[in-house]
Amino acid sequence: MANAPVTEKKDWATDQEVRWCPGCGDYSILTAMQLMMPELDVRRENTVFISGIGCAARFPYYMNTYGIHSIHGRAPAFATGLAMARPDLDVWVVGGDGDMLSIGGNHLIHALRRNVDVNILLFNNMIYGLTKGQYSPTSEVGKVTKSSPYGSIDQPFNAASLAIGAEASFVARTHDMDRKHMQEMFTRAHAHSGASLVEVYQNCNVFNDGQFDSISKRSVRDAMLINLTHGEPIRFGAENERGVTIDRTGAAVVVEVADVGEDALVVHDEAQPNPAVAFALSRLASSPNEPTPVGVFRAVERTEYAGAATNQLAAAQASKGPGDLHALLRSNPTWDVS
Repeated sequence: MANAPVTEKKDWATDQEVRWCPGCGDYSILTAMQLMMPELDVRRENTVFISGIGCAARFPYYMNTYGIHSIHGRAPAFATGLAMARPDLDVWVVGGDGDMLSIGGNHLIHALRRNVDVNILLFNNMIYGLTKGQYSPTSEVGKVTKSSPYGSIDQPFNAASLAIGAEASFVARTHDMDRKHMQEMFTRAHAHSGASLVEVYQNCNVFNDGQFDSISKRSVRDAMLINLTHGEPIRFGAENERGVTIDRTGAAVVVEVADVGEDALVVHDEAQPNPAVAFALSRLASSPNEPTPVGVFRAVERTEYAGAATNQLAAAQASKGPGDLHALLRSNPTWDVS
């Protein structure tokens, strides 16, 4: 997709009225995307956004590209088919925590484990927004909502941990209050060959307002956001006074650097094939009220699915010639029903 024409933000925006609730975090994600696309040297006609159902699923209407507003939870399945048939396209998948992690959970993990070349943006607001405020697969235990009036008793999914557990080759996290960081993560995901997942902490100001304020407000970011930088010791705080180590159980823990020394800190290695440390880092915070890692957890090279399937087919045709559908349908084991 080299030598794409020069574009601006307005070229990636449609004439559709953006219809999210005023103040919704989706606006900032959309703006970040529209500002980033001209920097990628890609063509609008070779770009596709695919969504499922939910507030986030409106995204394709607002991007001046090809798009599919598909059915609940099935966006990764649609994207898999498209990426297999048209590996020349840039395929983006957009969905919320309910859409992606509930009815769409299996489609998501299989797209990740297969390493299909799609870029998945998971908007996590820890609530069902479009259907008016039920608890979601990422809502915390005890969450009181219309569908959990006495508090949710479900153990929530950790989206980054789930992706790493599915052997996703690229996993990152960002939040809707930092446009520059979002664009950096989206750009990294696009450049990755294979399945990439970027979890975006996104505020639902109507049904779950302020869920991420304790980590994402500018006044607390130094103390609460742990920026993962490849090749560097994991430190954070206004004066980098805190850090992260791995304890004897394999868990990531926050420490005072003065107490343990810098040599005890984890040096972040996003390219480490063994996902154990990345998984531990993804579980460092048990809620968005604790110091929370953001950035790229994992970026490893694995065989990309569509390319591998195409090569396999080409090799079979070269050795055995064109396939014979008639012979296949009548091959063993078959039987007549009379």
